[in-house]
Amino acid sequence: MFESAAVEHVVDEATFKRELPLLRTALLKAQFRLREQQGFPVIVLVTGQDLAGKGQVMQRLTEWLDPRYLRINAYVPPHGAELERPAMWRYWRDLPPAGEIGLVFGSWYNDALRTAIGDRCDSGLDDWVNRINAFEGLLGDEGALILKFLLRISPEERKRREKRLKKAAYPSRHVLEEWTDLGPLKKVRPVAEEIVTRTSTALAPWIVLPSDDPAYRDLLFGRTIRTALEKRLDSAPPSRDVAPALVPSLDGKTVLDSLDLGLELDRKAYAERRDELQYRLAQLTDSKAFDRRSLVCVFEGNDAAGKGGAIRRFTAALDPRRYRVWPIAAPTDDEKRQPYLWRFWRRVPRLGRTAVFDRSWYGRVLVERVEGYASEAEWHRAYGEINEFEAELTEHGCVVVKFWLATSPEEQLRRFEARADTAWKQYKITAEDWRNRQKWDAYAQAVSDMVDRTSTALAPWTLVEAENKRWARVKVLETIAERLEAAL
Repeated sequence: MFESAAVEHVVDEATFKRELPLLRTALLKAQFRLREQQGFPVIVLVTGQDLAGKGQVMQRLTEWLDPRYLRINAYVPPHGAELERPAMWRYWRDLPPAGEIGLVFGSWYNDALRTAIGDRCDSGLDDWVNRINAFEGLLGDEGALILKFLLRISPEERKRREKRLKKAAYPSRHVLEEWTDLGPLKKVRPVAEEIVTRTSTALAPWIVLPSDDPAYRDLLFGRTIRTALEKRLDSAPPSRDVAPALVPSLDGKTVLDSLDLGLELDRKAYAERRDELQYRLAQLTDSKAFDRRSLVCVFEGNDAAGKGGAIRRFTAALDPRRYRVWPIAAPTDDEKRQPYLWRFWRRVPRLGRTAVFDRSWYGRVLVERVEGYASEAEWHRAYGEINEFEAELTEHGCVVVKFWLATSPEEQLRRFEARADTAWKQYKITAEDWRNRQKWDAYAQAVSDMVDRTSTALAPWTLVEAENKRWARVKVLETIAERLEAAL
């Protein structure tokens, strides 16, 4: 991938001065069109050899574009709160929304390079390559335009720049050293080439940028971005591909039919078990060992299945300074401008903390599937994306516990009517809840497919018989305690 960059490329001063105004005008027009349409985000990633001019091309772009709709993210090795979350958390946090352009220095590729140089085996590099391809694949599938530039200079030009830098009275503040600290170039470059080769995909190909001549480099950089933007803006919206249909069981049964909804617990036994389990959970989450872990609890279930009550019994055992409950509703306008997992990545807890999700990322394969808010291709694709997300959480030390609280249609109806008749519970029942009852079978099939495809060894589903609330609450507390004890 480096051969073409070795060819000498030069742009004379007259050509540069003639082309530059035309390029700047075209870039601004494309940026304003992007802003008006808000159809997709743009990620411009720049990396490459030190002294190749990474800072200079980024500075050029900030001069050429309207900075109000430009996000610049420069990364150094992770530190502080970043080390207390999965490696990709900070990159998810900083993604540009649809309609804006994000410029990325010192990206996830530097993390991969540091890991590969520091590891004595290939597993660390393999893990990073898989993680990067999954991340960029998800962004591309969600519509992001990803432009990855690899700047390359010849050994002779590098030596000339090193000499000029040593002689300069005021060295450029835009020189970014990314590779120097990793060792000599002859050690770093083969690893970088391997990473580039293995991560150049159809959705996010690498663009090698010859950088011996700054004028040629800058014009090619700007033209590439302009051409890619115009092509995407002029094309029809991406087609909502139809994925192969999932065939339901011939007898109509789902995984939920295996539950015994007649299980129950009397009040005395419930109170004893609740107090015992809450004490165990308090001891576990207050322990020193938990400081090296985090906990994510996902609560999904039928409407009126008792998710809120189960969450309250669980959080009663926790230090209120160390947990957060996230009630998930329909995405906001700002959240719709991002990949659907973005809002959940931003809520990932740091080590020693707990995040409780009342509804979650599984909305993509449940309500969005059944109600048609996501295409078949989107919710089919989401199973793998969710598994990758949860795998990254668990690899970082997070314990992921997922519950589906199940009731019968008859019990749900009884609870709906009770809520409608109780003044202080009426806020819990909406017209949408009544409407969803008409799609009971469709939701049951979606739940069955969800469990089949996302119940993994790292993050298994626990199906909770919730016809009796006391039984359900104890099962939830017991499951979390057992998972935490096993992890710690």
